[in-house]
Amino acid sequence: MIVTIVEVYVKKEKIDEFIQATLENHRNSIKEKGNLRFDVLQSTEDPTRFTLYEAYESEETAKEHKKTSHYLKWREIVDDFMAQPRKGIPHRVIAPLDKSLW
Repeated sequence: MIVTIVEVYVKKEKIDEFIQATLENHRNSIKEKGNLRFDVLQSTEDPTRFTLYEAYESEETAKEHKKTSHYLKWREIVDDFMAQPRKGIPHRVIAPLDKSLW
């Protein structure tokens, strides 16, 4: 399993549009083969800061996500909303390893 935690800072005036576009990406991403989680989080301390928590069964299925039409559309839409470049940090899952616990 592979988890990528994506940190995104959005321009204040683009928050609502970012959320709309990201929810559309979320709805399609959770339907992907190999997707275990796709959480969208907004900081309560800084509403311009978002975290995307993406869990996939393998590095291959995570890479396939980046080829999907909904991801490519999301990336294009939100590009101008960013206050700074987004940062994705891949992680290796230590626990839980049992897929049924996801």
